[in-house]
Amino acid sequence: MGKNQNSNASGIVLYAKQPGCTSFSSLFTIKKALNTTKVGHTGTLDSFAEGLLVVCVGNHTRLAGKITGFSKKYEAIIAFGTETDTLEYTGNPINQTKLPSYKDLQKSVENFTGDILQAPPAFSAVHVDGKRASDLAREGKTVEIPKRPVTVFEAKIEDVIFEDKKLETVKYAKISFFVSKGTYIRCLARDIAKDCGSSAHLIGLLRTEVGSFSLKNAVGKSLLKDFTIENAIKNAEKWQNQKNEEAFNKTEKSQIDIETENKIKIDIQNNLQKMDKNLATECDFNPVTLKKDFEFDFFNGRFLKPKCFMEKLSVENPNAVFTEEEKFCGEVILENNKIKYGFVIQKEG
Repeated sequence: MGKNQNSNASGIVLYAKQPGCTSFSSLFTIKKALNTTKVGHTGTLDSFAEGLLVVCVGNHTRLAGKITGFSKKYEAIIAFGTETDTLEYTGNPINQTKLPSYKDLQKSVENFTGDILQAPPAFSAVHVDGKRASDLAREGKTVEIPKRPVTVFEAKIEDVIFEDKKLETVKYAKISFFVSKGTYIRCLARDIAKDCGSSAHLIGLLRTEVGSFSLKNAVGKSLLKDFTIENAIKNAEKWQNQKNEEAFNKTEKSQIDIETENKIKIDIQNNLQKMDKNLATECDFNPVTLKKDFEFDFFNGRFLKPKCFMEKLSVENPNAVFTEEEKFCGEVILENNKIKYGFVIQKEG
């Protein structure tokens, strides 16, 4: 049994989700690799999408809520002229329009940069009257979800395929987005298209960054195909030809043989990251170092004083506690001049 392959495994896994499989099935791969049931993702990707999943394992699942709030970067491949009910290629067409000009598309992308109000998609995990919006939509019920504020920090057209080069009418576009928590790229595609007098849906979506975490460091990254308009078109056409999500998923998964799957599991074990002070700062913690002489007190829940730490404790933010060996071991809160425990991660070994 490997070093990390035990029920006490704790840390963060960067995992490259394949298109055609669910985020939940990706968690199963990580659970199996680390022989644990205690995992939590920090934001799902739709089945058709691919890219970075940041997964917290063991005691680090306490960080999942913090990481969920990080900004994210995506690359999206948009097909113009048709909108589907799910806003991506597996849905049913509900609206067909003319194609936008490149000039109009550029203006619309600029219009949807900055602070905006966005209506989440009907097919989403957003709850309406205690039910998921997607469940209500599948029942044929009209779902009205209030708009919510989101921020598009940056949006850039990376590549296009013209339907008519002379008129510069755009059939497909690859656009990169840098967005805040809770932003739906499917909806950006919908709204950008509408703004330039067209309609659209996604045929590809790749998440490349979550906060400081990058897809380039993720386990399984080498298995992802080049994220190009051409490859996205082929993938969407494969779906249309098979017309069966179960068959599509089975086909995609069969491309990963047992030997590759076993290698991925070993890579997960060898690339289990630990919380460090830089990440603690990004998670809005104030990192502090616990003095060696007070480790016994801390790990046994005893009364603590500010002198137990090398740095000054923060009142505004929770304090992430590290040992002198820089091992993350928990959280304390300074309130009314008293130190309260948030949680304690027991020392390994």
